[in-house]
Amino acid sequence: MSKDLKAAYKTIMDDHFPAKMSITFDEGSEKQSLLYEKVSWVIDDVAKGLRYGENPGQEAALYKLVNGNLSLGEVTCIQPGRWLASDVELLQSGKHPGKTNITDADNALNILRYLTDRPCAVVVKHNNPCGVARGETMAEAYDKANMADRLAAFGGAIALNGEVDMQTAQLIVKNYAEVVVAPAFADGVLECFASKKNLRVMRIENMSRLQEYDQQRFVDFKSLMDGGIVAQWSFLPTTRRREDLIQAHATYKGKEYKIGRLPTDREYDDMLFGWMVEAGVTSNSVLYVKDGVTVGIGTGEQDRVGVAEIARDKAYRKLADRICWNRHGIPYNTLQDQADKSRIDEEVAEQKGGLIGSCMISDAFFPFRDGVEVGIREGVSAVIQPGGSDRDFESIEACNEADVAMVYTGQRSFKH
Repeated sequence: MSKDLKAAYKTIMDDHFPAKMSITFDEGSEKQSLLYEKVSWVIDDVAKGLRYGENPGQEAALYKLVNGNLSLGEVTCIQPGRWLASDVELLQSGKHPGKTNITDADNALNILRYLTDRPCAVVVKHNNPCGVARGETMAEAYDKANMADRLAAFGGAIALNGEVDMQTAQLIVKNYAEVVVAPAFADGVLECFASKKNLRVMRIENMSRLQEYDQQRFVDFKSLMDGGIVAQWSFLPTTRRREDLIQAHATYKGKEYKIGRLPTDREYDDMLFGWMVEAGVTSNSVLYVKDGVTVGIGTGEQDRVGVAEIARDKAYRKLADRICWNRHGIPYNTLQDQADKSRIDEEVAEQKGGLIGSCMISDAFFPFRDGVEVGIREGVSAVIQPGGSDRDFESIEACNEADVAMVYTGQRSFKH
């Protein structure tokens, strides 16, 4: 029996989740409840919720926090009504959002809330950033974020922390994207986006106040296969300024070890930028950042050396594609001229994938020196990591031998 495989992705689920939901934390006579309402959008005069869940055939519903309060110890939940991704305004939606569109947009906002001081763009795919960049203008920030991993950005969610102007819109429509999220859109931009009929354009006015969310916590729920739930407070990076960073040091068998060189201003800027991006990257992860742009992002690996190598290898591949695209207007993978390919390969090797002078960011400590050595061999100039390994002295020695700066955050940044 034949089956139309493409039709599955066009299926719209009618979910059976209730219109309201409440979660109560009960401790004897004291009860605290969080109250939620299901979100829908009116499209062609019909109220529609999420298109489907993570996969076609999975019913799903989006809920927004509308009432209640939760305070446990010294931590208080974000107040009702301060919505971001749970209450997007659809300005254009050839197809209304599915679960992955919302969660990709949300994770982009999770990164952007720490990067509000200048134009910044985040491109997210499968709930991980594939490119994050700052720029003097929004168009520059988006172009750098997109070109950081042009291939992975295909079909991704784009989030911008300022108004989308016409120059930025014209760059966006050159590619295929699923979602664009921004606080505002300049005159003519929506008409420009209309050429991409299935592009979901979302306005979130609260994005203009993103800096107010950088200290806000919410209850993070993880459902288990038996119906159990793990509840935790959401993660917040506590290291935001250079003054918060700790110069790498360690004591091993009575001997003191200390990093020989402090970071430069540029290295501090790139390391802190990368550490904020880490808040939205699935662990184990290692990133490389240079001049306010992600160069290579390694995500979700089981070992730290392996993920450092994956991020390195991606940097090499992405630089090859970027050079080929700028020079020939085609992807590196489709370039047939072997002489041209060889020339590009030589350039990439000479530049070490663009990693020379970059900063290496790790969401957890390096248990041995072999992790930092992956970056050192490629010419990284500085490393930021939580610190706390029994053998931190090995990483310090490796960095000192290469005149590489290293600082600790004193905080792990896992995201599962």
